[in-house]
Amino acid sequence: MHPLYLTLGIITSVFAVVALATFALGGYQIWRTVSVGRAVEPERTESLSKRLTMTLIEILAHTRMLKRPWVGVAHWFVMVSFPLLFFTVVEAQGEVFNPHFKLPVIYDWTVYGLAIEVIAAASLAGIIGLTIYRLLNGPHRKGRQSRFFNSKTWTAYYVEAYLWALLISIFVIRGLKVAIEDFPFPVWATPVSHAFGAIMPTDAAVAEPAIALVAAFKLVISYAFFVVLYFNLTMGIGWHRFVAPFNIFFKRNADGTPTLGAAKQMMDKSGKKPLDFEEADPDEDPFGAGKLEDFTWKGLLDFTSCTECGRCQSQCPAWNTGKPLSPKKIILDLQKHTYEKAPYLLKGITEETLAEAPDNSHAGVDVLALLNKPLVGTEEEGGVIHPDELWACTNCGACVEQCPVDIEHIDHILDMRRYQVMVESNFPSEANTLLKNLENKGNPWGMAEDRRMEWIEELASQENPVEVPVVEDKMPEGTEYLFWVGCAGALEDRAKKTTKAIAELLDIAGVKFAVLGGMEACTGDPARRLGMEYVFQMLAQQNVETLNDAGVTKIVASCPHCFNTLAKEYPQLGGTYEVIHHSQLLAKLVEEGQLTPVSSIDENITYHDPCFLGRHNKVYTPPRDIMAQVPGIKTQEMHRHKERGFCCGAGGARMWMEERIGKRINTERVDEALTTNPDTVSTACPFCQVMLGDAINEKKSAGEAKESLEVVDVSQLLLRSVKGENPAEGDEQKETADA
Repeated sequence: MHPLYLTLGIITSVFAVVALATFALGGYQIWRTVSVGRAVEPERTESLSKRLTMTLIEILAHTRMLKRPWVGVAHWFVMVSFPLLFFTVVEAQGEVFNPHFKLPVIYDWTVYGLAIEVIAAASLAGIIGLTIYRLLNGPHRKGRQSRFFNSKTWTAYYVEAYLWALLISIFVIRGLKVAIEDFPFPVWATPVSHAFGAIMPTDAAVAEPAIALVAAFKLVISYAFFVVLYFNLTMGIGWHRFVAPFNIFFKRNADGTPTLGAAKQMMDKSGKKPLDFEEADPDEDPFGAGKLEDFTWKGLLDFTSCTECGRCQSQCPAWNTGKPLSPKKIILDLQKHTYEKAPYLLKGITEETLAEAPDNSHAGVDVLALLNKPLVGTEEEGGVIHPDELWACTNCGACVEQCPVDIEHIDHILDMRRYQVMVESNFPSEANTLLKNLENKGNPWGMAEDRRMEWIEELASQENPVEVPVVEDKMPEGTEYLFWVGCAGALEDRAKKTTKAIAELLDIAGVKFAVLGGMEACTGDPARRLGMEYVFQMLAQQNVETLNDAGVTKIVASCPHCFNTLAKEYPQLGGTYEVIHHSQLLAKLVEEGQLTPVSSIDENITYHDPCFLGRHNKVYTPPRDIMAQVPGIKTQEMHRHKERGFCCGAGGARMWMEERIGKRINTERVDEALTTNPDTVSTACPFCQVMLGDAINEKKSAGEAKESLEVVDVSQLLLRSVKGENPAEGDEQKETADA
């Protein structure tokens, strides 16, 4: 055997053993690190066949990646190139010993030659496109506006450079074989390889050593990739291809839907039972996450899986309005902390063991400070996550919706909030008033219980009175729906107009409904999203008892936050009902002819998607269907709409907290609405109505919006058309008071 070939063969073989051994060790270290976390909820390890099918579909069909179509297609080819081009690595290992080496059986199978050609060429085109995209959209050009801001740049360019080199090497080797006529595949099946062959040397004395050298280069960079991964366990852009399938497999929802809708339940120390506050032991049961070990192992797997793509960051309303919160940065900061702290935890090193027998091997690392490092804290406190980041989150779900590897950002933010609220009592001061009002009065504003009945009296005293039945003990016989009004719908002046419009429409359509009146209390959504699970459970259990005693089975809710809580979270506490949003019911009544829009509303209208109706519950079409049936309405979508819709800023209990950093989120959304030159902004949520209405009033004061511009619910638009109101009456109907 030629000395060159023997030398290359030995070097690459040794390199292969070392690389694969270090890669396996790296994988083992990741597994050990993830195991530091607590047990996960039982449902994550159930329905295994369904989960496997879901994972394969999500990966092979690239369902999440294709939210950015051309990037998704390019990434798909790069992804499939790894397993399929494994055959070329095996070939290369043989070619370093013998340039004429061929795989057994399939070496001259045209289908094999065509498959490698297509995948390699498409992958090369894809990685070139992705590299150019990163160069054009990197932080060096776009600064904070780049979705790659907060990402580690060198790791991305390293992986892209490796793929460039690997794929070009494949065609160089094939081209050299074409040149010396040692290539069995026809031109039509391998046009790129033949194009390379046209410029390669035809002298075997030159081409054969070149094949061995290029094959060795290809093997060395491939094996080096695995070594680099071993030394960089937080290199998500490299490791995600190995850990992301597991992260997807263990996502909360086995049906593949994003982890949105219901907030994560608090579980006891076993991870198998929901936390019962009457029996909970604060010293044993985790009250949220105050240290790394309080996260579940799925949480630590989330941190490990981040690819640093920045899709979450690019959609985050807080980040887009100049606030420090970036969902990506939070995950990466937690990832860094995980891989710094976990090795010491795995060795059994604790504050006590350090005090008893200080370990000199940790010289240079303040292990005690690392073990006691708070998850949330200012720079002075040495926290992993700054409080301004934690409290800026609106729970809008954009990050979870966009993440291609199914990281559950909201769950981790909520866990940290829970610890801050229930253990540390450290949260924005304004929220304290919210919690007191919820505990004492059952609503965020602290209003008296009897105020919930005022809108009913107003309906009964208008020119065409509408009688609204109030549940006294049981649902009145023949009643189809309980109309869940919600705190805003009953107590906030602008939202009350929506409530009355819905009640009138249901009355016109002949739908039998009733309300709880003073027996209705806040669903607890603001408390839960703030992190005060105790108050949430107190309110929720009270409401579930009321609903169950009244015999309620079907609910129509006007507030998306109430809708989400009743439908997705109350089943956790024994309250299972058929819940529908008012836009869904009204759209159905219009479709079935029970409501007929007759009066033309000649306005340009842009619709704002409420986050808890849209992203969290996938209700995008019914509000648009309602407007499509109203004569005269011309609709124009904002740039960010439906699953990419932009938050109003009220979710996550933010409606009751001051927004002191950056631009106000509701102002940003109204600025976007104004680009459509609307006569009216419509929505289907009382929180959105208030937030957008406030921002529009500010714009009016500054002379930046026309005085006639208002925010109305789609039900109000429908009522105007169904009742055939003239323009003057319509203006009166849509007027927003007490802004």
